[in-house]
Amino acid sequence: MALSEQSPLSEVGEFELIEAFIGLYPQGDDVIVGPGDDAAVLRIRNGHVVVSTDVMVEGRHFRRDWVQGGDVGRRAAAQNLSDINAMGGRAHSMTVGLTLPGDLEAGWALEFARGFAEECAKVGAQVVGGDTTRGDQVVVAVTAIGALTHAPVLRSGARAGDVVALCGRQGWAAGGLAVLTRGFRSPRVLVEAYRSPQPPYEAGVVAAAAGATSMIDVSDGLVADAGHLAAESGVAIDLHAGAFEVAEPLHAVGAALNADPMQFILGGGDDHPLLATFASTGAVPQGWRVVGEVAEGSGVTVDGSPFEGPAGWVHF
Repeated sequence: MALSEQSPLSEVGEFELIEAFIGLYPQGDDVIVGPGDDAAVLRIRNGHVVVSTDVMVEGRHFRRDWVQGGDVGRRAAAQNLSDINAMGGRAHSMTVGLTLPGDLEAGWALEFARGFAEECAKVGAQVVGGDTTRGDQVVVAVTAIGALTHAPVLRSGARAGDVVALCGRQGWAAGGLAVLTRGFRSPRVLVEAYRSPQPPYEAGVVAAAAGATSMIDVSDGLVADAGHLAAESGVAIDLHAGAFEVAEPLHAVGAALNADPMQFILGGGDDHPLLATFASTGAVPQGWRVVGEVAEGSGVTVDGSPFEGPAGWVHF
């Protein structure tokens, strides 16, 4: 019997839901054992294995009145795929654990699964397993498994004299979140950026091949994540505000909310661009924008001064 998407999950069996999920997750040749057994078995052809895990909690990382199930699926996949990207690798396999309220409609869970699968398909990653259980709120725990064919690009490799570069849009999701927080739904392009990020999935491998000395996925805020590079590398980073493109929708939201749109760019997260350092401007690949420089010292500044805006996403 086909699963009714209108049924509350309290009336749907765990295995019936899992069977519906499995039908949405095609398997490739590198999957020896996929969903349905105690664990997945994968074929690793060459290189190194790279693994990342992230958790999303309803009310902390998203609200169901702001995003649909498919949006949560895409966001959950994107943040994990981007972490693999930031190491200079490419994800090939994903597992996802879900805690779901009993009164949640099965259709929401299936939309989550579809969105998750669609995002994974952008890099050719396959969903090879996971788990479901009942709880008071939606909790999503994702593990991404990928491959590296070269040494990983770490947060700790930046050196004084390097340039700092960004690939991907930044500040759009923060603008969308600001709009949603105030009860609005426009500019729609920013709301959609919050609901469905667009990480530059090809950029990590390209940056690694170009000799990136350090790299990070910008998920918690640009200044905050630049701070992770600075701290791990034992250097200072200065970002140049004039190097960033401020898109028209960010100007519009800034004007409507009486806010400086640069606050969205410098303090916002959830767009998942990549921030990396390179030995020289000439080493920066096409598609990347030089936005700062590395020097002796510690901490992050913007045009030589401390950043006065939001500190970025705080998980605890």
